Amino acid sequence: MSNMKFTSLRLSACALALLVSGAVVGAEAKPGFADPDNWPQYHRSYNAWRYSPLTQINKSNVKKLKVAWIHQPGNITHGLQATPIVIDGVLYYISADNNVWAVDAATGKTLWHYAAKLNPIAKQAFYASASRGVTVGRGKVFIGSLDGRFIALDQKTGKELWSTQLTDPKTQYGALFSAPPQLAGDVLFGGTTGGDQPIAGKIYAVNADTGKPVWTFDVIKNDPASWPGDSGKVGGGSAWMPGTYDESTDTIYIGTSNAAPDYYTPGREGDNKYTATLLAIDPKTGTLKWHRQEIPHDTWDFDSAYEALLVQKDGKDVIVHLNKSGFVFVMDKKDGALENVWQFAENVNWAKGIDPKTGALIEPRRPQPGKRELLCPNLLGARSWNHGAYNPGTGLWYSHAMEVCNEVVSGKDDPANLTAISSLSLGIDEIKLVPPPNGKKPDGRLDARDPLTGKLKWSIRYELPPLSSVLTTAGGLVFTGDMEGRLYAYDADNGKELWRFNAGSGARGGPVSYAVKGKQYIVIPTGLGSHAPGFLAGAFPQIKNLPGGAALIGFTLE
Repeated sequence: MSNMKFTSLRLSACALALLVSGAVVGAEAKPGFADPDNWPQYHRSYNAWRYSPLTQINKSNVKKLKVAWIHQPGNITHGLQATPIVIDGVLYYISADNNVWAVDAATGKTLWHYAAKLNPIAKQAFYASASRGVTVGRGKVFIGSLDGRFIALDQKTGKELWSTQLTDPKTQYGALFSAPPQLAGDVLFGGTTGGDQPIAGKIYAVNADTGKPVWTFDVIKNDPASWPGDSGKVGGGSAWMPGTYDESTDTIYIGTSNAAPDYYTPGREGDNKYTATLLAIDPKTGTLKWHRQEIPHDTWDFDSAYEALLVQKDGKDVIVHLNKSGFVFVMDKKDGALENVWQFAENVNWAKGIDPKTGALIEPRRPQPGKRELLCPNLLGARSWNHGAYNPGTGLWYSHAMEVCNEVVSGKDDPANLTAISSLSLGIDEIKLVPPPNGKKPDGRLDARDPLTGKLKWSIRYELPPLSSVLTTAGGLVFTGDMEGRLYAYDADNGKELWRFNAGSGARGGPVSYAVKGKQYIVIPTGLGSHAPGFLAGAFPQIKNLPGGAALIGFTLE
C-alpha cells in the first residue's frame, strides 16, 4: 500500500473523528463503517475487519476505562470462546454446552437463557462443550449444536423455533458445530469439526426461516487423482470456522481444514482437494464459484479455516488469508487469482517457502513414517483460530502469532484406536509441542502489519502465546488479552500500552465494541479454554497451573 493511500486513510479517520458528536460517528455507506452502534455479525462486518467505528473511547481517555458489568454463565468448561453479537442494546452470546444468553448490553442483566437439550452422545465427542458464538438475524438467534444440529431461537424470547439434525454423531465421530452458522440472505450455512477425524467433511445449508435443508457441499472432491482408492471417505476436510457472506457479489467465502490422517500420507497421494482450501460458493445453490488450495497434499495439519479479510489493493478488492502454515495469501476477490504470498511466522522449516506468484510449495519437507521430525509451525498453526483485526485508519492488520514447533513421529493409524466417537485420525505415533530449533525461546506476539505485503510496523512479545481475538477501533485503539488473564488496550499507531486490567483467567473469545444510548462499551470474554492450552503445555508447562473461568466483562468510561 502506497504512502499516499496510507495518508488518505489517516485523513479519512481524522475527518470522521471531527464529525463525532457524543459516542459515535455517523454511519457511512462504505464497508466496515455502517451500523456503528452495533456488532451485528461475527466479525462485525462481512469484510472480517473486527473494527468498530466508535470513537468515544480513544487514546486520550482509555486509561479511565472501568468495569460497567460482569455476566457469568456459571459453566467454565472450555472457558468463553464466543464473540458476542450486539443489536439495539441487547447482547447475545453462548457459553459451554450450548447455553445461549440474551443480556442487557448496558447493564449485563439476563433477559433470557436457552439451554439446549443435547443428545447425551455429545459428551463423547472430542470437541464436547465448546462453542464459539451465535448468529442473529431474521428475528432469530441461530446456533450450531454440539450434537450436530442447526437450531433457531426466537430473538425476543429465546424460545426454540426449529431444529434440524444435519450430522450423525455415531457414524461421523461426533462431528459437531463448534462455530456459529452464518447467514447469506435466507440461507444459513456452516461446517462441522472433523479435519482430524476419519470422515469426509461437508458444508451444510438450510433455509433460515424453516430449517429445511437447501444444499450440502462435499469438501472431499470425488476425483481418484485427488483421492486415490477409498482415501477420500476418511479424508477430513471440514469447514469448522465461520465463513463470511459478501452481499455485493452474493458469495460465501469459507475455508477448509487439513486432510486426514494429518501426518501419515501413504494411501492418499494426490492434491486432496478441497482440503486446506479457501472456497467461494454460491449461497443459493451450493455450487463452487472458485477455490484456492493453499496447501496441496497437506501433511502438516495446516488448515485454511481462518477469516477471509477483505481489503483493497490498487482499487480492487482482495482477500488476505492467513494459513496455519505461517504464510499469508493475498488473492483477487473475484476469482482467487494470486496477488502475493508473504511469510508471517518467524520459524518455518516445513518448506523453503511458497512462490508468491504461483502459490507453489518450495521444497516441502513431508514427514516420513517412523522418523522423528521437528516441524515449524506446530499443528495449532502460526496462530490459532483467534482472529486478527484490520483498522482502515492505520491501514494495519493486527494479529497474534505463536513461535512454537512440534516434534512428530508419523505412523499409520491403528484401527483399534479409531473405534471411539472421540477418536482422532492424526496419523502419528508421537507428537509433542516444543520450542523452535537452535535454542530459540518459544513465545507469542501481537503484530501490526501491512496486510498486503506483511511489512511490520510494530510487535509486542508475550511469554505465553495469546489466544484472544483482536478488536480495533476508530478511537485509535487495539484491544486483546493474554493467557494469564491480562486485558490490554494498545495505541494502534505504535503499540504503546495504554490500559491494562487483570481479569483472573485468560482470554480466548472475541472482544467487541458497541454503543447504547450514546455510551460506548468494550466487552471482552474471559475464561481460558479450548484444547489449545493443553497442546501448548508441552512447550509451556506453566499453562497447566492457569485457572479456568467464564466471565463476560463490560467496560465503559467513568
